[in-house]
Amino acid sequence: MNSEAQLIERIARAIPSQQGGELRLGIGDDAAIVAPTGKTDWLLSCDAFVETVHFLSETHPADSVGYKALVRAASDLAAKGATPRLFLLTLALPPSRTGAWLDSFLKGMGRAAQVLGMRLAGGDTTACPIVSISITVAGEAPRGHAIRRSGARAGDIIYVSGRLGRAQLGLELVLGGSHRIPAFRKLLQPHLYPHIRIELGAWLARHRVASAMTDISDGLSTDLGHLCTSSGVGARLWTDHVPRVEIPARVTAKLGRTRLDGPLEMALHGGEDYELLFSVSPRKATLLRQAPEFAEAAAIGEITRGKQILLVESNGRATQLKPRGWDPFGRHSRRSR
Repeated sequence: MNSEAQLIERIARAIPSQQGGELRLGIGDDAAIVAPTGKTDWLLSCDAFVETVHFLSETHPADSVGYKALVRAASDLAAKGATPRLFLLTLALPPSRTGAWLDSFLKGMGRAAQVLGMRLAGGDTTACPIVSISITVAGEAPRGHAIRRSGARAGDIIYVSGRLGRAQLGLELVLGGSHRIPAFRKLLQPHLYPHIRIELGAWLARHRVASAMTDISDGLSTDLGHLCTSSGVGARLWTDHVPRVEIPARVTAKLGRTRLDGPLEMALHGGEDYELLFSVSPRKATLLRQAPEFAEAAAIGEITRGKQILLVESNGRATQLKPRGWDPFGRHSRRSR
């Protein structure tokens, strides 16, 4: 590849970017032109995905980097109950990554775009000593229906989708050098190719069922703290009700002791599950049963008037749940989470 123009052409071929609908002018011009409909709110978010911080080039497949970079950005839209539509991509690459690595990266991102129903509206490219990716996503929700973090009230039931800690287990396998073992391949999927709950989030917003919501990107203990702080409330979390990763005995033997030791620790503090964490008023709990993927949702606690977040064991013993999830500037942060 000899020019930036050729790089842009390769991106356009690999990732859906055709004009139409709300995208009046897309990739290849100085700026995109977007014309949303009058009955929806448009939501915007951006996300960084940086080599050595969020992924390791020698262990994470390039197609996973492309796939995950877009999915994790779109997860912020799912957390608002929005349907993803468009994205902007800023891609900084070393010259050595503009060959086969780039082709695989674009293939992964193109697959994510198709799964999510998103189109590339534009962006920027440049050279850099390491791979640095920045994605801005745009989605839409019915006007006035987007769900904030700040709506939880005392007495609301706390729900979470999926089993937590599965992405953390995949990360531990990667960092421990066990990711090349064929028998562990399925366990790596939640870390390398995460699934986000677009349909569930959109349904919760459309039917006004969730009083507050966020996605679990930094870990349950940390993200529940964000939701409670925004809402000015506390929470009681029932230990036995938290759906958690299942760790086969052969994996435990292979990994040994990890920073987050055991399924509960991984479920509470492991990041990048990208599941939905939301609160629901008890009077709307019956309606929630009609939601898509309801079978994969679990009630794990309740919102309280106090400001503390307590972890309650089956014998009733309660201890304060301190945030130990991902914080890029905190002492619990971990490279290439």
